[in-house]
Amino acid sequence: MGPLVSAEAVAEHLRDWRIVDCRHDLRNLDYGTQAYAKGHIPGAVFVHMDRDLSGELTGNNGRHPLPSREAFAAVLSAKGIGPDTQVVAYDNESGIFASRFWWMLRWLGHPADKAAVLNGCLPAWKRAKLPLEVDVPEYPFVPYPLRAGDEPVEITEVLGVFNTPDVLLLDARAEDRFAGENETLDPVGGHIPGAVNRFYFDNLDDAGVYFKPADELREEYAALLAGRQARQVIQQCGSGVTACHNLLAMEAAGLTGSRLYVGSWSEWCSDPSRPVATGP
Repeated sequence: MGPLVSAEAVAEHLRDWRIVDCRHDLRNLDYGTQAYAKGHIPGAVFVHMDRDLSGELTGNNGRHPLPSREAFAAVLSAKGIGPDTQVVAYDNESGIFASRFWWMLRWLGHPADKAAVLNGCLPAWKRAKLPLEVDVPEYPFVPYPLRAGDEPVEITEVLGVFNTPDVLLLDARAEDRFAGENETLDPVGGHIPGAVNRFYFDNLDDAGVYFKPADELREEYAALLAGRQARQVIQQCGSGVTACHNLLAMEAAGLTGSRLYVGSWSEWCSDPSRPVATGP
């Protein structure tokens, strides 16, 4: 199975797959919990961006650092997710939080063909006129052993390669924040010198719901790669969330191997000695 699945496929496998609701609002941290309680895909479990998919903030490790691998494995176990469970994540925010969960599964060593995002997320489910429920499911605990997975990029590596032709540092934030304008989430506006902007929303169709077809994504990213290999791409954004959307889009396009800098701009700008670029 590829990293994107249809609402119809999910509906056919509600009893076989584990569906994970990742809805979140950066400015209203109770939104996801409340939205899940009002209605979710039948059988879906809920994970919280801050409590389940992020670790402790230190002030210089970004706004959404990773939890320990042990802590995330414990979250999965409590939701009835084992190392070979087919998992499909969704949200109501164009897939940005579902993509983060998808990438974290890969970080934990979950099989690539058993980790996916619902293409179109909750809007696609509603467009298909499929039902929601309010019942909270309970699943038996499933041990999740730790094993090697996709490793994130650390700040030390970024410091060694930024602003060089060796890597393509791809920033998934909106164009104005990349340029250093209208910054409302981080204390400093701008971007890492040498980074190239690819707003994650550009991965979606004209309606802003479904991912573009694989061949269209491949063509767009190939232009950005400019002859580089996917493994030469470091994905970043504000805090390692929307960058996962670009990483997922590349994987869906068959461009495998790019990596995630989780700390992203929020970690980079926490040290005033690091250079800052502004403008397009």
